[in-house]
Amino acid sequence: MEKNIQQRASNCLRIVLYGPESTGKTTLAKALAEYYQTTWVPEFARTYLQEKWNQKKEVCNLEDLIVIANGQVKLENKALWKAKDVVFCDTNILVTKAWSQTHFDGYCAPEIQALSETLQYDHYFLTYTDVPWKADDLRDRPNHREEMFFHFENLLKVKKASYTILKGNLEQRILQAKKVLSILMR
Repeated sequence: MEKNIQQRASNCLRIVLYGPESTGKTTLAKALAEYYQTTWVPEFARTYLQEKWNQKKEVCNLEDLIVIANGQVKLENKALWKAKDVVFCDTNILVTKAWSQTHFDGYCAPEIQALSETLQYDHYFLTYTDVPWKADDLRDRPNHREEMFFHFENLLKVKKASYTILKGNLEQRILQAKKVLSILMR
């Protein structure tokens, strides 16, 4: 892991779309960024792990999580150069931590743990599992989404992070998010 990876200073609100796989995070990040005419940060892990799968037919391992953490923060820092008032992150270090714990018998590398404690975000939108699961090369827990949801929520509670659970269809979730953002952006 790169030494001293840090978030770039910014006055923009950092909003994270956060939750189990296939719960609409990317769709929401794109839609909210379009509405607020700002940038969104794609999920580094998706591109990185898809390429690994395509080239070697290998899945994520512990060493990949360090690369993913670095790559995600770099994408966030880059997006902030073009952001206006708010940036929407389609995942963050806390997702990496949750994934590590749920896929590697509770283990989380000390570097990821440290980053999850030091990187700061203004609010999390925790996406609920009430949307259809869509299979792809990387998704692996279609029957454990609710269990994963509660694990994700517990990490927010332990961190004492500001969050809102988004439920319903895309339009309902966007309306819920806009109400919260209208308060946060005052």
